[in-house]
Amino acid sequence: MEEQRFDVWATGAAYDRYMGRWSRLVAEEFATWLSCADSLRWLDVGCGTGVLSAVVTARCRPRMVVGIDGSEGLVGSARAAVPSATHCVVADAMSLPVRDETWDVAVSGLTLNFLPEPTAAVAEMSRVVRAGGLVAAYVWDYAEGMGFLRRFWDAAIEVDPSAAALDEGRRFPLCRSERLADVWADAGLVDVSTASIEVPTVFADFADLWEPFLAGQGPAPGYAAALAPADRDRLRDALSAAVPRRPDGSIALTARAWAVSGRRPVHSRAG
Repeated sequence: MEEQRFDVWATGAAYDRYMGRWSRLVAEEFATWLSCADSLRWLDVGCGTGVLSAVVTARCRPRMVVGIDGSEGLVGSARAAVPSATHCVVADAMSLPVRDETWDVAVSGLTLNFLPEPTAAVAEMSRVVRAGGLVAAYVWDYAEGMGFLRRFWDAAIEVDPSAAALDEGRRFPLCRSERLADVWADAGLVDVSTASIEVPTVFADFADLWEPFLAGQGPAPGYAAALAPADRDRLRDALSAAVPRRPDGSIALTARAWAVSGRRPVHSRAG
């Protein structure tokens, strides 16, 4: 699809400034929500820069954590950032290179929307966990709850109506809790539940919000970086006019993610 040309995730440092600082907050809340037992084997599908893997390693007392991502650049950043007990490898989330029923927990953070077949990816996660094992994920609420991105796309559409086709809130149906629950149920998972996770996103000033959009990592930055300079300036000015400022110039917004979890049935449906 034409809009996918902007879905670039390759540079860890650029990702961290754009999204990583907020995704760490969500990962902490997600791990708390899961409330898993100690000494489990965790597989992190779409591990990116290793944010969720690092949180799991630090907070969940796992027996093992392995992160998988298709981007060599992000996996390289993850290997440098995660604890030595965590392993990160380059592999395809749609075809996980692990045996059936060998993991206790399979998780995915902020990744499913960027996979060609999210439902197939969830089925793969279900395949690799043991009977009764947990499959869980979280995604940004691009449609309504991701404050700085919502304002970015509203400003982009104001300046260029054709940008509506690129708006992540319209492109990604999995940014809603009901759709996530349906995907988990379609994968044959049971005890499915969802939760809203909201975190603060406070920017020191407008430059702190705007400049990460120029690095080209992800759909919105990819769109901004590809604009002609004059059009980019128009977008910047529209966004600047749309965001609230505190007296000290900082910008305080919030970001919401939807989390979902379910378990592989202990007994097969054929039984």
